[in-house]
Amino acid sequence: MKSFIIFVVGLAKRRILATSSVVMLGVISPLAFAEGNTWSLDSTTSSARFFQGSIADPDSVNAGVALVTGRAKLDENNIGNSTFDLSIYPADERWGHALRADGTLPANYVPDATDHTLMTFHSKRVRRMADGKLEVIGKLTVACVERSVTLTPNDAYAGPVYGDPVIYAETREVRFLFPSFSSKPSSGRLSSVALDQKVSLGLTGRAGVGHEDFPELLNAIQDTNWPSVVQNEQCQMPSTIGDDYSGATCTGTLIAATHHDNCQMPAVLGGEDYSGPICTPPSGNRTTIVLDLKMLRTSSGSVGEMRSGQ
Repeated sequence: MKSFIIFVVGLAKRRILATSSVVMLGVISPLAFAEGNTWSLDSTTSSARFFQGSIADPDSVNAGVALVTGRAKLDENNIGNSTFDLSIYPADERWGHALRADGTLPANYVPDATDHTLMTFHSKRVRRMADGKLEVIGKLTVACVERSVTLTPNDAYAGPVYGDPVIYAETREVRFLFPSFSSKPSSGRLSSVALDQKVSLGLTGRAGVGHEDFPELLNAIQDTNWPSVVQNEQCQMPSTIGDDYSGATCTGTLIAATHHDNCQMPAVLGGEDYSGPICTPPSGNRTTIVLDLKMLRTSSGSVGEMRSGQ
C-alpha cells in the first residue's frame, strides 16, 4: 500500500508521530483499461482530499485538499510491474525542489522554513487477487519536523530564535485495494478501439483510518493549512494599494478546493455576537484520504517521464 511521510513544523509543541496499517478502497473511472495499455501519473492535475467522519458517513467534513506529484505506472500486461511513488503536500509549498523522482528526500536533508507537511507513499508489491481486486502493498512513513523556539524578552529583543529542525519518523507496511477491472470493455462501454485512442483516465482511491489507530494523522491534517490546488497559478500584486485592498490577484485552472458543506451562515447577520459561519462538527473519529489521480496513457511498457509537479 502506501507509504506516507508527514512533515509538520511545530513552533512550541512537540509531537511524536506513529504509523498504523490502513486499507484503501479505490474506484476506477467507468472506462475500463484497454488491453496492452500502460498508464502513468499526470502530476500537474492530480490531487488529494481529506475528510473527517464515521464509517457510516466518512465524508462528513472536508478537512482540506492537497497536491499529488511523483510517479505511478499501472501496467495491465504485467500488474506486478506496476508502481506507485507519490508525494502529497499543500499546494503552496515547494517540496519539488528537494524531492527525487521517486518521491524520496536526499539523505541528511534539512527542511527550510517553508516546509510544513509532506506525505509520501512507495509501493513494494502490486498483484491481482483471486476476486479480481488489485492489491498494492507498500510503506507508510510518518515523520515530524520540529524546531525549538527561544524567546528572550529584553531591551535587545529582536524576535524568536529558532533551533535546527529535528525529524522524527516511523514506518509501517500498509496496503490498499482497487475494485476489480477488466481489460475487455463490457456492453455499453467504449470499444477497445476507442479506449486505445483515449489518452487519460481518472483513478480514485479512498483510505479510511480510525483515529484510535493513527491519531497523529488527523492531528497533522488539522494543524496544516491546505489551500486550493490550482494548475498554472499566476499571482500579481495590484499596482496601488488602497482601502479596498484584498491581496494578490491570481489566475489559473482550479483542480481541487475544500468544500465547507458542514457550515452555514446564521439567519441574522451582524450584531455584536456575530462570529462567522456556524459549522457542524464531524460525525465520527475516522479520517479518510481520497486520491484523485489523473493517469496518462503511455506508448511503451516502461515508466515514462512523469510530468513534474510544483
